[in-house]
Amino acid sequence: MYCYHQKHGFWVMMLQEVLELLQFIFMVTFTSYLMHCVNYQALFREGKYATDTNKITIPDVLISSSECIASLSGWTWTALTLSALCWFFRLIKVLYHFIQFWDIKLFFNTALKIEDGELDNLTWHEVQRRIRDVQSEQQMCIHKEQLTELDIYHRILRFKNYTVAMMNKNILPAKIRLPILGDVSILSRGLRYNMDLILFWGPWSPFENNWHLREDFKRANLRKELASKLSKQITWVALSNLILCPLIFLWQLMYFFFNYAELLKREPGKLGTRCWSQYGKLYLRHLNELDHELDARLNRAYRPAVKYMNSFSSPLMAVIAQNVVFVCGGILSVLIILTLYDEDVMQVEHLITIMSIFTAIVVIFRVFIPEENLIWCPEQLLTAVLAHVHYLPVTWRGKAHTSHVREQFGHLFQFKASYLLNELFSPLITPFVLMFSLRPRALDIVDFFRNFTVSVVGVGDVCSFAQMDIRKHGNPDWQLTPSTEVEPEFTPSCETNQYTQGEHGKTELSLVHFTKTNPTWKMPDEAKKFVQGITRHAVNDLNRTRMSMAPGCGTGPLLSTTAMGESLMSMGSLGGEYSSIVQSVLRQNQTLNNSQMGQSFFHIPTHAGTSGQEQQQQQAVHQATMDFERMLHQNLTDTSVPLRSTLLTDIAEDEDGDVGGTRRSVPGPSVASQVHVAPRTMSSSLRGVSRREGPAELEPNGILYSLNCFPNSEVQPPELTVADMSLSTLFLHELHHRHVSRLYLFDFGITSIPALRKIRKS
Repeated sequence: MYCYHQKHGFWVMMLQEVLELLQFIFMVTFTSYLMHCVNYQALFREGKYATDTNKITIPDVLISSSECIASLSGWTWTALTLSALCWFFRLIKVLYHFIQFWDIKLFFNTALKIEDGELDNLTWHEVQRRIRDVQSEQQMCIHKEQLTELDIYHRILRFKNYTVAMMNKNILPAKIRLPILGDVSILSRGLRYNMDLILFWGPWSPFENNWHLREDFKRANLRKELASKLSKQITWVALSNLILCPLIFLWQLMYFFFNYAELLKREPGKLGTRCWSQYGKLYLRHLNELDHELDARLNRAYRPAVKYMNSFSSPLMAVIAQNVVFVCGGILSVLIILTLYDEDVMQVEHLITIMSIFTAIVVIFRVFIPEENLIWCPEQLLTAVLAHVHYLPVTWRGKAHTSHVREQFGHLFQFKASYLLNELFSPLITPFVLMFSLRPRALDIVDFFRNFTVSVVGVGDVCSFAQMDIRKHGNPDWQLTPSTEVEPEFTPSCETNQYTQGEHGKTELSLVHFTKTNPTWKMPDEAKKFVQGITRHAVNDLNRTRMSMAPGCGTGPLLSTTAMGESLMSMGSLGGEYSSIVQSVLRQNQTLNNSQMGQSFFHIPTHAGTSGQEQQQQQAVHQATMDFERMLHQNLTDTSVPLRSTLLTDIAEDEDGDVGGTRRSVPGPSVASQVHVAPRTMSSSLRGVSRREGPAELEPNGILYSLNCFPNSEVQPPELTVADMSLSTLFLHELHHRHVSRLYLFDFGITSIPALRKIRKS
């Protein structure tokens, strides 16, 4: 049903599959015809045609059908036979899909009351709500009365959740180290297909059907025997890939040629663009995250990621590239002028080839020449990337300017040329990766399935990491510890170790993302404690930041002294709309203790009848809050700071302008002024309603609502939903960074700020 909704209904899906069958026939027949039915000697005037002065016609170049069939070799007939078998199996699959999709169409039209023409006007969240309503009425799933949002996600993402969790625990191979090239990302679609075949849906996979793990894999006493069998199965699949790799590589080569030859001829610069690698998509994916939700996040992060990678340049390569472009561009310019002067120049042998080569060289080498107006701000750009992708190693913090971080991020965000080459040569690489990287991990895979599989009523066997259980799979370094500002009742208990915990905050960040996209989901107690603890800590942080400006607190610290303050500043640096949201948070939040700070954050009047000392105290509080307000406004809008207030304008993911013609009011520098900002949807994937993340309503329990952001404003829902995700991500990363820093200082015996200053002086 999810695929039916995302692929726009029955007729679009069936038309796509039928055309793919015809495309297969075209590629095979056209390639065979080019190999055996074209007289290349006549086409190139070679051999006996070299002295022929007559004009060559198309019939002279094409060989007759009888001669063409007679020239087919045994290898060609074998390849055609195998292709026919593959096409026949694909035809059976299409017929099966026809029956299956027709049933789904009837279910959508009859039970859900959704016609195919309405699919693009409904979000998946709305479809999911109707499915749950029908379950309550008709009991489609007989094992339980109600289906939760998590149950539906488990059914859709059962195997993908296993893959994400195994990648998170570094069980699946994704990179290899080569002698000269170093670490190279080798995960491709072909390799993922083979791993899914081995682990999930193949005839000898650990799963006996789509929802149940074989009972043998749940027994610890059979682990070595099962690992041996799995190792043999991987070996057979690897050998099959090795035997078939010439045919698969030929198919990949033809597919690459038919898809990209014309594009590269017209726009060779496309090879210099970047895209998210297969490894990056798997590494950055949340547990229980649907495909369109992942695409939306990565689309939002695309432009800041491009700017970050482009901000690096090699002076040596820049000098070489400038000279290469100068020489090739000069020669190309002369050739173009000559062809404009006299078109007979085009008849010179290989002239068009030479011009094409020089054009490609110029386009490729221009990539190494930095922009003239480039501003160096890698930390800010990487923060913008982190706000959307949600997962980047903590060790990269403060090192965004280093080549090491750039190289590591390059594995997630590849050049298009590297991506295409990886896919093109994957048939040659996959057998060796399966044999020498995946096969030695057979025992780890068996242990993973046994230790991290749970049975859910009405769903079947699922990966336990996908339950997002903070107690079983949380990471203590990513959670709040009981303290004076966070009550123990909002701190979940964590009973994990290095083996059972999710790495890089996978469990915590996945839980936060799922609650944002499914706000009506009834969380378990431990998850509710975690989410409520995060929001409460955010409010307390903001209150401490403001209260520190009260009289008797000195000049007051910077906003970045608290985790929430640092997160707000980082979010405000992403651009105009984000900074507007941050300013509204800081202006409209009413959680301040009025007894300590006065009656209002914006205005603290002096009442008649008060003593002179009380009036002076109120005026001091008022002056402190106004100074704090001016400091925030300056930090969030200072144009002297590179890309602080203009970053979102430069990296805007959506340039369609207003959405629905609505506008919102955002407080400006002074209380009386109002700055009207036309809201834009912050994701290119949100242009289509069916691709939108989460519900159409705003999420009522997020951090922004906890900070009383926009209590009465008419804001497009996706904007605050996306902003809430970004702020939550930055806040969790900041809390984790500060927690790890405290542990690091404690290991060195530094338990106070004076002790740290003493060590610094020494």
